[in-house]
Amino acid sequence: MTILTNLPSIFVPLVGLVFPAIAMASLSLHVQKNKIF
Repeated sequence: MTILTNLPSIFVPLVGLVFPAIAMASLSLHVQKNKIF
């Protein structure tokens, strides 16, 4: 049960760091593909 109670404390920083990184990477690839700037 300790693993189940510790899952949120592991997933919250993971999602908070990984999701913005994926979003920024996909956004930069999208901009480079379309050559907006």
